[in-house]
Amino acid sequence: MESLEVLCNQACALVKEVGAFIRQEASVFDWNHIEYKSSDHDLVSFVDKESEKRLVKGLESLFPQAGFMGEEGANSAGENGYQWVIDPLDGTTNFMHGMPTYSISVALLQHEQVLIGIVYEINRAELFYAWKNGGAYCNGKRLQVSRATALKDSLFVTGFPYSMRGKANQYFEILKEIVNHSHGLRRLGSAAVDLAYVAAGRFEAYFEYNLNRWDVAGGILLVTEAGGKLSDYDGGENFLDGKQIVASNGTIHEPLLSMIQKHWNA
Repeated sequence: MESLEVLCNQACALVKEVGAFIRQEASVFDWNHIEYKSSDHDLVSFVDKESEKRLVKGLESLFPQAGFMGEEGANSAGENGYQWVIDPLDGTTNFMHGMPTYSISVALLQHEQVLIGIVYEINRAELFYAWKNGGAYCNGKRLQVSRATALKDSLFVTGFPYSMRGKANQYFEILKEIVNHSHGLRRLGSAAVDLAYVAAGRFEAYFEYNLNRWDVAGGILLVTEAGGKLSDYDGGENFLDGKQIVASNGTIHEPLLSMIQKHWNA
């Protein structure tokens, strides 16, 4: 394998190419080409599927030893625990409705450890990327999480899961308390972008539940390499596959976690 930095740069070039394809398709998108996956809210299009095919083909040529896990079905084992985790279009519903926030998310893992993380916010042409112990960047500029130290000075972002799994009341109580004790709460519609924006210091924290590995894998390394902190809702480390995540600048992590736990476990 090339050095992580070289491989990251090569993967970034590929991601930008696929992003150009998605941008082009957005101008001619046809609602007749959508499908429903697990529910009326969980959509997939030709663009998702074609983007994943292009990413798999390109990444396979860059690093043949790695396997794949993709939201649209790519699944193969790799050598020595290497695996690319792909969300070819994170924010499909935004894409279909002509809303501008959607992204490509790519991560390289080895034995559950993220080595490379890439998030490409397509419409703003912002390429966020990180490699382990190499820092996090956006279009060549080093990223640093926010320095805010209090909830009252913080801006938060979350997502609304396709299924509340019986937790709707607890979730909305968390949202109400955060709105009352902060600069506000946003919902962009792309978990990968939410994580990238925490890394860039635009949000102090992001939290969500009922997530999949491909939703978060590309963004979590951005946060840690930019100086932030990650946990699940219990304060543990099961955020890659644990269906829940809290990502923050670190300084407001514990107060936010306490607020979440107070309602989540009620």
